[in-house]
Amino acid sequence: MVCFLFFSGIYTLIVLGVAQFADNRGKGEVIIHNGKTYYANVGQKFTNDNYFYSRPSATDYNAAGSAGSNKGSTNPDYLKTVQARIDTFLAHNPGVNKPDIPSDLVTASGSGLDPHISVQAAKVQVKRIARVRGISEGKLQQLILSSTEKPLLGLFGTERV
Repeated sequence: MVCFLFFSGIYTLIVLGVAQFADNRGKGEVIIHNGKTYYANVGQKFTNDNYFYSRPSATDYNAAGSAGSNKGSTNPDYLKTVQARIDTFLAHNPGVNKPDIPSDLVTASGSGLDPHISVQAAKVQVKRIARVRGISEGKLQQLILSSTEKPLLGLFGTERV
């Protein structure tokens, strides 16, 4: 009974109170563009060659259904999905070798909504984007460098774009 009261009431109020100090009071950052609503920290699907491809999502980027696929690394369906993502990536990025594809470009995140990609995932796409957009590779490399977020306190997490 004590656990029930704590986790259904007291803990919930504590989390709500802490959220009031976060940006936008814990409600997330809403972006409205051309009449559509987006959220700043929810991944979006980018498959056009003009853009950096995002991390795949097990939920097709549906924030209401945040979840992973829960399929293990030996599951045949999972392996087919990953292979299809690899094949698609290689078709759109000629000259990239399969071992050079970062795992975050072919595997979904635990939430299915991760808005970030690794620095390596951004760099491996530079040639394609430079060719399609007519931008120098150096300028894109500089964009990646300026958009790279360092780990929290230099310790927690990895560099990401």
